[in-house]
Amino acid sequence: MIQGTIEEIKRMNKRQFIYQVLSFGMIVSSALMLWKGLMVITGSESPIVVVLSGSMEPAFHRGDLLFLTNNKEEPIRAGEIVVFKVQGRDIPIVHRVLKLHEKKNGTTKFLTKGDNNSVDDRGLYAPGQQWLTKDDVVGRAQGFLPYIGLVTIYMNEYPKVKYAILACLGIYVLLHRE
Repeated sequence: MIQGTIEEIKRMNKRQFIYQVLSFGMIVSSALMLWKGLMVITGSESPIVVVLSGSMEPAFHRGDLLFLTNNKEEPIRAGEIVVFKVQGRDIPIVHRVLKLHEKKNGTTKFLTKGDNNSVDDRGLYAPGQQWLTKDDVVGRAQGFLPYIGLVTIYMNEYPKVKYAILACLGIYVLLHRE
């Protein structure tokens, strides 16, 4: 199969090959522009996230794809599902706002907890941090597609699968002549 693919590429003339590479580049550029556009529209640095654990069951399951918005002017409310980043952790966390702590100067801090967890999230926060602020929020869940994100999880857990899928897509784009 690999030998046949290499032979197919060798049979292409230079113009065809350059055209295929440019087509691939346009596909990648379009995906990046779509992502950046979603960031601007939703106000979130990550408008789509995948639920990575079972901590939010039964509301969300591992592999659910969440759609986020992040309107900074809108107040955070107890019961709302937020996605937040904690200092020192790369992966955002999806949990529900458990308690609000409003100060007299108008600032609001809040505490989160996974629906399927027995304790609040203070153990997940940065050392010494007891509450989250709006600056920690990446977005608020507005909708979801069940289990669509399992593909992403499998590709991260099994890197060989990711490379195989990417290689197949790359070969398809290079060889497909339409």
